[in-house]
Amino acid sequence: MWALVDCDNFFCSCERVFRPDLEGHPVVVLSNNDGCVVARSREVKAMGVKMGMPYFKLLEEYPRSGITAFSSNYELYADMSARVMSVLREAAPEMVQYSIDEAFLRLDGMDLATLKVWGEELAAKVRRWTGIPVSMGIASSKTLAKAASKYAKKYPGYRRCCFIATEEQRRKALAGFPAADVWGIGRRIARQLEAYGLATALQFADLKRSWVRTKFHVTGERTWGELNGEDLLAPDPIEHTRQSIMTSRSFPGMIDKLEGVRTHVANFAARCAAKLRRQKSVAGIVSVFVSSNSFRTDLEQYHNMASRQLDTPTSSTIDLVKTACSVLDLIFKPGILYKRAGVMVTDIRSGEVVQPDLFTFDAGEHRRNRNISQSIDRINALLGADTVVLASQMYPEKSPEGKNLRYVDSINRALKSPDYTHKPDSFKLK
Repeated sequence: MWALVDCDNFFCSCERVFRPDLEGHPVVVLSNNDGCVVARSREVKAMGVKMGMPYFKLLEEYPRSGITAFSSNYELYADMSARVMSVLREAAPEMVQYSIDEAFLRLDGMDLATLKVWGEELAAKVRRWTGIPVSMGIASSKTLAKAASKYAKKYPGYRRCCFIATEEQRRKALAGFPAADVWGIGRRIARQLEAYGLATALQFADLKRSWVRTKFHVTGERTWGELNGEDLLAPDPIEHTRQSIMTSRSFPGMIDKLEGVRTHVANFAARCAAKLRRQKSVAGIVSVFVSSNSFRTDLEQYHNMASRQLDTPTSSTIDLVKTACSVLDLIFKPGILYKRAGVMVTDIRSGEVVQPDLFTFDAGEHRRNRNISQSIDRINALLGADTVVLASQMYPEKSPEGKNLRYVDSINRALKSPDYTHKPDSFKLK
């Protein structure tokens, strides 16, 4: 047996934990640069607001709706996710985190007669201990459990837990579940099912296995088997090693100065370095690209990219930032109004065994940079993201007393909530 635990409207729920006055009120969370709606509370969905709606259109079309908007607060959401997963991990023999707001629990050996009550109590415990509402689906396969969680979320009568225990319950659940919404059925297969007149998950599950294999190949057959109660899918945990890592964003405005673009590139490289260390990897190639504003056809257009091979692969923030900035110097063109830049690291390999370059490797410098990076990670994990940054990640700003350094976050997050689970924003380095 498997349980799928899904946090309800997770980003919005995280904001409400520290703003209980917003319980029952419409809430949205916006994408990077406060561009589009990426999370909606139940009240906002009832208004008809679509996922991905631009924020300026939301303001135009719902001017007196009372919607409260937040910029994405990724540090808060990651911390709240860790708290939820900690509760779930202690409740089941095995837990596999599937995404930031979902986890599969293996329930082998547990008493089937008590699973429904156990699920209700666990959902209540997560809400009580973390403030996050969750919905749970329990079934013999992961695809069925995911479908059951949708029912638990939609209908209050399930008390946050829907258990598909019998063949009758399985058929009833699938009969009311759209085939296009089944986990594992993508847009292409959904269009094919629609062409064959197969509207519900039950209609798909009732087909012959041989016909499904012929029309939809191995992937479709596996989904078909899951809907019929066969446990065929290995959960894909989010802890996997990426073969390339990129950090790239548009600037809040346009920048024509090298030092301005360099500050953002340094931030992008620092983020790539932190991601490498999280997956215990190192990278051997650093690439940087810059781009003008393609929507401003009245301005000179420019796009360029360059790469540099590192003598010794590394995950050091100092080394990667230094390399990225040197690559930027090669492609920067004066007189251009830049709108976007990015850093990508490739040639990724395990950080446990690194083959140093015989002629350029400095063991002392390598050890020092590694220790600095680890210290940065520990401090930022304890006190909040970007509490400690390199000087190259800060922009020199003129002031009456001379020059001040200001940390530049390339993401416009004017509506961001405080870092409730870390140190107060007022103590952050600005």
